[in-house]
Amino acid sequence: MASTRRLAAILAADVAGYSRLMGADEEGTHERLQAHRRELLDPKIGEHSGRVVKNTGDGLLAEFPSVVDAVRCAVELQRAMIDREADISEDHRIRFRIGINLGDVIVEDEDIFGDGVNVAARLEALAEPGGICISQMVHDQIHDKLLYVFEDLGEQSIKNIARLVRVYVLRAEAVASLPSLSGVPGPSTSRPAAAPRLSIVVLPFSNLSNDPEQEYFADGITDDLTTDLSRIPGSFVIARNTAFTYKGKPVDARQIGRELGIRYVLEGSVRRTANQARVNIQLIDAESGAHVWADRFNTDCANLAEAQDEIIGRLARSLNVELFKDAGRRIERERMADPDALDLIMGKPCRFLSGHWSWIRDRSTQSLPLDVIWPAKWPMGGAAPVSKIWRAPSNCFARCSRSIRTACSRAKTWD
Repeated sequence: MASTRRLAAILAADVAGYSRLMGADEEGTHERLQAHRRELLDPKIGEHSGRVVKNTGDGLLAEFPSVVDAVRCAVELQRAMIDREADISEDHRIRFRIGINLGDVIVEDEDIFGDGVNVAARLEALAEPGGICISQMVHDQIHDKLLYVFEDLGEQSIKNIARLVRVYVLRAEAVASLPSLSGVPGPSTSRPAAAPRLSIVVLPFSNLSNDPEQEYFADGITDDLTTDLSRIPGSFVIARNTAFTYKGKPVDARQIGRELGIRYVLEGSVRRTANQARVNIQLIDAESGAHVWADRFNTDCANLAEAQDEIIGRLARSLNVELFKDAGRRIERERMADPDALDLIMGKPCRFLSGHWSWIRDRSTQSLPLDVIWPAKWPMGGAAPVSKIWRAPSNCFARCSRSIRTACSRAKTWD
């Protein structure tokens, strides 16, 4: 068969420390590796329009028509392996090293050859276990298309390659900070249909001041706001390290929502002039891209620490309210999924007033879904006491009677 040439993204992967793993548990390591290939690697590569060129004992060589698909596939493979090997002790885990290059290849009998393949194999050797190495050609193609942040290692001299190759790496800890791809074993698996109701990412605030040294002020607000929002009961807040991978990049709230599995994106800007600070903030629905809420805060910066605390406190309080309001609107649209639980919380609260303590103690261990604990028509502050009482041990009921009476009086105003 005559050989042909084509441009391709080449992915090379192997198992880090394979000989040691086989020496410790030959059969177990082999069986797990084959399961990973069958359930994860082959389906995931196919899902991203790639093909496995060949398996190499402890690794594989694959090609993709799109370099974006190749990198996205590599990241998803590495993230999925963390979940698949979570129950295995650290020194027995199978962890891949992955290298990706973009180059012209010779295709012959379904195999591929050439300098582009050799560079991909050498990049793989430079990758740390669980990490990914890419060439500058790959990085140039993806840097404005994918939001993963690769670290520039500069030009490297790699084995059997005459020229220097500029190398970029995505480290294992950066992969681990990405959200789980829960249940990634096959191409039919998709991310959950609905993100958690109070799930949010706080994107790095933009520094609009003329002084670049004020960047720390904007980053400090981002960090503190992430921490404060994490304290809201029932909230799911994306970690700071993951959020900062989006810093300085064009923001598409819907794309971020899909990548992180969240419902809300919080973005904002900080402008400092003299002794004044102005913070603009927007809460965006990651499903529709629409603004849920926006506000502006001004404060005196004579005392920087106190000013930052004031801004954070006001933002967190406002966001707490807006998140729950929007969650309530969503719940009302989606309707209640559990009529019996709804009756439990909405139809019976006034039994507290007539001394039926045994009724509630029997139900004190029941777990109620958020859409019942926070019904859209419950005035803010009413649901919290009842939901806490429902979970409280029996010796707490007497101390909470005042909250219950308040909640029940509010319940009587429902339409």
